[in-house]
Amino acid sequence: MKTKFWSVAVALLALVLCGTAMLSYAQQNDAAGASGWSGHGHGHMGFMARELNLTDAQKQQVKTIMQSNRASMHPLMQQLAENRKAMLAVTANGTFDQAKVQAIANQQSQAMVQLMVQKASIQHQIYTQVLTPDQRTKADQMREKQMARIDQRLQKLSQSAPEAPQQ
Repeated sequence: MKTKFWSVAVALLALVLCGTAMLSYAQQNDAAGASGWSGHGHGHMGFMARELNLTDAQKQQVKTIMQSNRASMHPLMQQLAENRKAMLAVTANGTFDQAKVQAIANQQSQAMVQLMVQKASIQHQIYTQVLTPDQRTKADQMREKQMARIDQRLQKLSQSAPEAPQQ
């Protein structure tokens, strides 16, 4: 049971970190004047824009949504970076203080929770305000494929996880 819990925890953490990186990348591109949704090399956001065949007007709507959420996203991204820096500091030179590490991990998890909620809100806004019914259907299909890939990874992790010693 513990193995399954840790497998799920690791998978969720990986998902959150990927989402955080995606949002950070999109905000950096947005700050530089790019929409984060178009063109070559824009990662997941560009892939979604291409797959959903967003119009220029829709790309602009997405850019506006991202800009309107920047004020609430920025402090969260800053907090995540500060927590990473603090973790590096308290574990420097091989030191380990469990209480300090636990406190930083708790702060990091709270920031990640808030970031996940914000990301889901942004996705909801884009889904309901920008996408056409056909694009929503395509987005739903893409989400199902993503969920199937995650299920496959979890299955592999649970199969390759070492067994707990028998008591």
